[in-house]
Amino acid sequence: MPSVLRLFRYVAIAEACSWAGLLVGMYFKYIAETSELGVKVFGPIHGGLFVLYVAGVLAAARAARWSVPTVVLGLACAVPPFTSLWFERRMLGRRREPATV
Repeated sequence: MPSVLRLFRYVAIAEACSWAGLLVGMYFKYIAETSELGVKVFGPIHGGLFVLYVAGVLAAARAARWSVPTVVLGLACAVPPFTSLWFERRMLGRRREPATV
């Protein structure tokens, strides 16, 4: 069974991908003014993944014993597009141990 931190990684990646889909959908809806389909499809998907990302930050924080400021940063990274990827790599990169020779 995948660990909490691995699940957090998957959710962070999926949340960023849903951002990309939603941004493309918003382009076609508001800039090109051709279709609302992208927003109708990716809006709810992104909303669900946003909630999962928030839950993932809280679960990963508990498992990895992150500080309160780190948790706040992780939650804030749910808002701007693609920052969930930056936060995920930053936090999980800290857990990797150096390779032994």
